[in-house]
Amino acid sequence: MESFVQLHFIDMVIIGVYMLGSLALGAFCTKYVGDSNDFFLAGKALPFWAIGFSIVVSDIGAVDFMAVAGAAYQHGVSAANFDWMGSMPAMVFAAFVFVPYFWRTGVFTIPEFLGRRYNSGVQFVNGLIWAVVLFIMLAVMQWLTADKLMHTILGWNPYLTLAITATITGVYTFSGGLTAVVFTDVVQLVVMYVGGLGLLALSLWEVGGWGQLHTDILAKGPEYANHFNILLPHDTTGPFPWTGIVFGLGIVLAIAYMSGNQVIVQRTLGAKTEWDAKAGMLLGGFLKSFIPLMVALPGLCGVLLITHSDSADRVVPIMIREYMPAGLRGLMFAALFAALMSSISGTLNSGTTIFITDILGTIRKWTGMKPLDDRKALVLGRVYTAVFIITTALLAERIANRESIYVFIQTVLSLFQGPGLAILLLGIIWPRATGWGGLAGLVLGVMFCFVLNYTPNLFTSDDPFLFVAWWSFVFSMAVTMIVSLLTKPEPPEKLRGLVWSSVVVDEDAQAALEERVS
Repeated sequence: MESFVQLHFIDMVIIGVYMLGSLALGAFCTKYVGDSNDFFLAGKALPFWAIGFSIVVSDIGAVDFMAVAGAAYQHGVSAANFDWMGSMPAMVFAAFVFVPYFWRTGVFTIPEFLGRRYNSGVQFVNGLIWAVVLFIMLAVMQWLTADKLMHTILGWNPYLTLAITATITGVYTFSGGLTAVVFTDVVQLVVMYVGGLGLLALSLWEVGGWGQLHTDILAKGPEYANHFNILLPHDTTGPFPWTGIVFGLGIVLAIAYMSGNQVIVQRTLGAKTEWDAKAGMLLGGFLKSFIPLMVALPGLCGVLLITHSDSADRVVPIMIREYMPAGLRGLMFAALFAALMSSISGTLNSGTTIFITDILGTIRKWTGMKPLDDRKALVLGRVYTAVFIITTALLAERIANRESIYVFIQTVLSLFQGPGLAILLLGIIWPRATGWGGLAGLVLGVMFCFVLNYTPNLFTSDDPFLFVAWWSFVFSMAVTMIVSLLTKPEPPEKLRGLVWSSVVVDEDAQAALEERVS
């Protein structure tokens, strides 16, 4: 029979203070929300340090602490590439190539930017795709909290936990919008780093240090021979071959995630200056470089410490349950809960922004209705926030109850991020890209992703999401360019401030953009 933890009084105090503090901060931030700009973009007043902290917390929350640790437990340190190769280089690229365009145009979302660059069809399709993906990710995050964390450690009923999680995150996101999300993230980052470093130190202590960890894992047999290799052979049956890591992750998924993921980019859109937007992205990249130490290494330690788990994603919660003392256990529990809550709140706010701006807004435009005023957009944003969190909570188990949540999330992302990056990159660097070209590249590219992913024996890897991302990116680039060359070019006035040439050499366009923002 599985054993559970009886929380010590000090653990309960730490967890209670954290939960009440999150609700209090959301209530406090309510006074700063007067219109839709405040709710969705924090009134464009965020400093760089808050942006950097929030990017890290919103990104690592639901995946890294448990799912990446689980991936390291199964496949070794190659799982850490998603935070090393998949973060810092991509975030530097995003800071200097994409973020300036997004911030200067004053858009609320990435699909809105694509709508201005291409057409409303591209905006609607891209927004619809992201809405579905964020819905899935939100369900995954809630199930991680309910089943993998709370049930594993405390034995709580997963459905009770879903209700508690949905209520807390829903309340402070509903009340304070992006401002509450970001400044809650600042506190949560501190909690996560303290708890994560504590887990790392305790894990290494229990296994006898790094040298002993290395020796003992390799001694377990040939199936663990690659557990300490950052890059795995091309013909590996696992999900992380070196060719997939370099091309699928390094060139496509990482850049697409950091440049086109609304949850990440929305923080920079709320920056008070362009410098804050870029500096926040760079700070986030620096802070994320430490994450593998806190998540992948404990997962490796779990190979020696945890031999009775039915799921790799449960390894870290079991380690907390069985090895951490009172007080530190409560802190780590709060850190994990903080990570998950942050990702849930960030995804919730971004999903709401996309629905109001890119789906509902585009439909109203197509049907000849007037755009929503700020007050109606704010009310609808809060209504959709409530609907979004409740619906995903009800469907969480059905969507997310899988053997490896990490591989599932990456597979979902790979089904559209290659085409998304292709049209985003071409839209900025190639003025000849047209609306029809962008729409064809996006739609046909996503269809091609499904063909690649579900065609049997096409790749040696059992989970070929990295190769799907790479080849769909190449395919979508080709389709976008071919269709663009066969269709009428976009007028120069439409492209002002949206493509590389108009920002670099056109001083009048730059001045117009600065005036628009101010």
